[in-house]
Amino acid sequence: MKENIVYLDNSATTKPLKEVLNTFIQVNESFYANPASIHEAGVEANTLLDRARSQIANILHTKEQLVLFTAGGTESNNFAIFGVSKANTHIGKHIITTEIEHPSILEGVKSLQKDGYEVDYLSVDENGVISLTELREKLRKDTVFVSIMHVNNEMGAIQPIEEAAKIIHENSRAVFHVDAVQSFGKLPTQFNGEAGPDILSISGHKIHGLKGSGVIAFRKKMNIIPLLVGGGQESGLRSGTVAVPQAVALAKAARMVTENMEQSMKKYRTWFNDLYEFLTGYGENIHLLSTKSGAAHILSFSVKDLKGEILINALQSRGIIVSTSSACSSKQKTTSHVVDSLKVHANYKKGVIRLSFGLFNTDNDIEAFKKAFTAVMDELKGDNK
Repeated sequence: MKENIVYLDNSATTKPLKEVLNTFIQVNESFYANPASIHEAGVEANTLLDRARSQIANILHTKEQLVLFTAGGTESNNFAIFGVSKANTHIGKHIITTEIEHPSILEGVKSLQKDGYEVDYLSVDENGVISLTELREKLRKDTVFVSIMHVNNEMGAIQPIEEAAKIIHENSRAVFHVDAVQSFGKLPTQFNGEAGPDILSISGHKIHGLKGSGVIAFRKKMNIIPLLVGGGQESGLRSGTVAVPQAVALAKAARMVTENMEQSMKKYRTWFNDLYEFLTGYGENIHLLSTKSGAAHILSFSVKDLKGEILINALQSRGIIVSTSSACSSKQKTTSHVVDSLKVHANYKKGVIRLSFGLFNTDNDIEAFKKAFTAVMDELKGDNK
């Protein structure tokens, strides 16, 4: 990436921390043996792996053996959906999720529908938040799996996870899974007995770690069918030689972001509020999808009667990198399912822009965005502020 670029697309991916990269390189250079081998080099690699697992377990408030390393958030989400649902058909084949989940959840449950599973989708209000009443009403005796993301990746809505967990655990036998990819390291995210989720998904590259690394963690031991079979690694639930350098680097990133979380979030909230007021000044030319009750590191808005791609290119020409909603689906030509669920007016549907902050951003980046955006709006729409 060019120098002097202002990168505001951290919800798509983050720049790895130097300490994380150094850890990854050091482990690759010195502890490259297979952790399943019984020779001394293998034992040393396995010791590092166990230490990384223990560190993440401590952060999440669970046991070491309930933390499994994956290749990222999509695999963790798929593992939860298919592994739990197919292992617990004796409970039922009914699934509940929300209309605004990540595609790795929505496509997963659609696949299960072909196998005879029934899926109910929770709607969201104008703030992107589910109704706990609707959740309670849709729970059934045969509900086997509920998946609700903690923070929405496109507009930052925070779901009432603890309240949802209580309702689910008191009214069903369902396993409650939370996609914490966008919340881990930004909001308190851990297991909390019956008052929290049963499964959490985490992605390394969203927390200034490395792509190709992730975690699926459990509150307690449960029935689950592995997605990958073979050598029986990761407690027999994810076969294949474990990528020790990625696991250790992920643990390093997890420690660093959680230790600095409070300080980072204060900074993000200051930027969010500043930009929120700045964008509000454009009146009806701007529709804000994000709300002040949402996560501080994501700010999504839409410009009236302008396509998001035009705005992205215009900002990029001025050295500002942003995105249109989710990077996982931004190349598609259809309107985002999240935008549809929020019932955004047709005049604003195609002009959605997402700003997302990370540890490398500065106050100067925010000022640079405001300056560039002002110039873009003057050019594309005239000075309507």
